[in-house]
Amino acid sequence: MRLNSAHRRTLAVVFSSPAPTTLEWRKIERLFMAIGCEAIEGRGSRIGFKFGAARADFHRPHPGKAMPQNN
Repeated sequence: MRLNSAHRRTLAVVFSSPAPTTLEWRKIERLFMAIGCEAIEGRGSRIGFKFGAARADFHRPHPGKAMPQNN
């Protein structure tokens, strides 16, 4: 697995505290793909990522591009 500089920056932002509210979902998707996840498209805004036996399901943010911040 090779992460380019953009993937490494995204990873650093994901684990920063507090996480910024401006992180675009597409950057997170690209990071998942770079580490070897398989994307599984669902209905509407649903998307899953599978890595080996592990799977995580998400809803893409809409109408905006940025990830919502958890309070």
